[in-house]
Amino acid sequence: MTTPRPETLAKLTPVLTKRWLSPDAWRIGTYEKLDGYAALRKAFKAHPDDLIQLIKDSGLRGRGGAGFPTGLKWGFIPQGDGKPHYLVVNADEGEPGTCKDLPLMTHDPHSLVEGVIIASYAIRANRAYIYIRGEAVHAARRLRNAVNEAYAKGYLGRNILGSGFDLDLVVHSGAGAYICGEETALLDSLEGFRGQPRLRPPFPATHGLYASPTVVNNVGTIASVPYIVLGGADWWKSMGTEKSSGPMIYSLSGRVVNPGQYECGLGITLRELIELAGGMQPGHSLKFWTPGGSSTPLLTAEHLDVPLDFEEVAAAGSILGTTATQIFSDQDCPVYATYRWLEFYHHESCGKCTPCREGNYWMVRVYRRILAGQGTHEDLDTLLDTCDNILGRSFCGLGDGATSSVTSSLKYFKQDYLDYIEGRTAPRLSDKQLVGAH
Repeated sequence: MTTPRPETLAKLTPVLTKRWLSPDAWRIGTYEKLDGYAALRKAFKAHPDDLIQLIKDSGLRGRGGAGFPTGLKWGFIPQGDGKPHYLVVNADEGEPGTCKDLPLMTHDPHSLVEGVIIASYAIRANRAYIYIRGEAVHAARRLRNAVNEAYAKGYLGRNILGSGFDLDLVVHSGAGAYICGEETALLDSLEGFRGQPRLRPPFPATHGLYASPTVVNNVGTIASVPYIVLGGADWWKSMGTEKSSGPMIYSLSGRVVNPGQYECGLGITLRELIELAGGMQPGHSLKFWTPGGSSTPLLTAEHLDVPLDFEEVAAAGSILGTTATQIFSDQDCPVYATYRWLEFYHHESCGKCTPCREGNYWMVRVYRRILAGQGTHEDLDTLLDTCDNILGRSFCGLGDGATSSVTSSLKYFKQDYLDYIEGRTAPRLSDKQLVGAH
């Protein structure tokens, strides 16, 4: 285990995570003692348009994967249109490796509730929803308790804090479908339909929940809002980089000594994150890693010093995504890891579009052949050809994400595939696991 240097420790910027270790941090009494709901009182003194401008000035970008400018999204909502407006929080965290939203909702749910109220006030929404993954039972209980406490204290309901603003907030548990993390599939599920992505345009900003103007934001995005209101745009921009402002929760898992959540300014490198996590596990050296979950292209040890912000990671050929940093060593197999991720996407495909439904189905079978020692050189061309027919041709981003690890692992680790095909690596799957693979 390595001890982080002082200059590396200084990279930690606990903002969204600062209350997590406080006793009973999820209770409203503790939250109020630690600046809780102070931002809401300040927000009510401002005009909603000024709040939208504040978020634009801060440079806050979506924390759910795409990194879209939050203030710009809020500004898309048409005002004075006579329709109800809605805020929907996407808490359907379920991608392999992604685990930053659940601890936030478990340890500090009121920060999300307060962010919801401020965001709803800004876009003139009188009803908001938090759509949480069905398996996240503990986090959902904490959230519902926080909502009940907020109602009891007058932070939700009619005429909040005498402001004249009304808001009802509903915590809705989904049924565990990964596709419902896609915003339009989430909206269909929330309306009671099967969770499948919608054709766009029209976009949720004008035709979202119940065909009304809707903002859909990630948990981390909305939970950041109270801090920006209290600290200001310049304070927020003092962390991170020029185009990727603010702190980010990096979720380190895999072959590090101390896996966990590390909140740092955007632009920190993996080398520094590994140092914060106590280094690689004894006997392991870095081989490959994901910068933002299983739907982002793999990077290698050559990318240790790439700044982890939206622009630099894209320039390196990957996506920052949800900053779910899965770390694999020289004792891990990129072919097998890709196979396991692909099984997930095949299982979670909603089946609406042919490229994703059929492409992932067949790629899983090709991987089973390769890992059973029965693959051919032509299988590698088949995988790339299939990815080409999925990428950009699927109805939503699930298909695109499924191809990321396939194409990137073939780019960086083609020899590992050839070792299975040419018999230098022992098969990892048995003949019993090859049912339907031919």
